[in-house]
Amino acid sequence: MNSEFAAELLKSLMFEAVTLAAPILLTALLIGLVISIFQSVTSIQESTLTFVPKALGIVALLVILMPWMLRSVVEFATAVIQKMPEMTQ
Repeated sequence: MNSEFAAELLKSLMFEAVTLAAPILLTALLIGLVISIFQSVTSIQESTLTFVPKALGIVALLVILMPWMLRSVVEFATAVIQKMPEMTQ
């Protein structure tokens, strides 16, 4: 395996990880922002008020996006397995 091939494999791995993590992280960010604004406006400083909506939102998003995420991981793994003969050269 030469350095160009390893760099390309690492680049595609990092892109895949960011692509899979971005929707979850953005959802948590947006829910947290909305809850923070709500807490500032109403002066309610309850810690569970931030955790429960984030947890429910992320679980709902994972249920919705799970087929896409699994398909993406399987396609990536298949591509890496198919490139294994090139790695030994």
